Amino acid sequence: MTRTRPGLLVVLVLASAIGAVLLQLGLASVGLSKIVPQVTLSVTLVLIAVIVVVLALPVRRATRGAGTDAAKRRVDPFYATRVLLIAKASAVAGALLGGAAVGLVIELLIRPVSAVGTVWAGVAMVVASVLLLTAGLVAEGWCAVPPDDEDKTSTGAHA
Repeated sequence: MTRTRPGLLVVLVLASAIGAVLLQLGLASVGLSKIVPQVTLSVTLVLIAVIVVVLALPVRRATRGAGTDAAKRRVDPFYATRVLLIAKASAVAGALLGGAAVGLVIELLIRPVSAVGTVWAGVAMVVASVLLLTAGLVAEGWCAVPPDDEDKTSTGAHA
């Protein structure tokens, strides 16, 4: 499985930011209520980021372990795969939600009358989304398997 590419994340952030601004303007043009970011969403995103990192810790310990200690701390490959998938999903979700939050904050700032509390809730959502994105990328990096030592020793023995 390949690492999450930064270009993909940038495209997702930009697309969701533009989509959020257009959605807000569309809702306002037909007279419906606009989307208001909630602080509880920000708290939930931070908790998910913490959970992703905690789930990736055993995989990191097993892949970075040394000597016989690593053999004691073996991790189920299916567990590692699940953590990797959760990490990738968290990075993508963080990018999408972060872009949407940026779009909401931009729209809140360009409207003639805006509530300061709503803007701060949007900023909190941006920060929480960035934390989720970062946690996903860190956990994904921790799930990467280092190169085998056997490859080094086999090339060194034939030289």
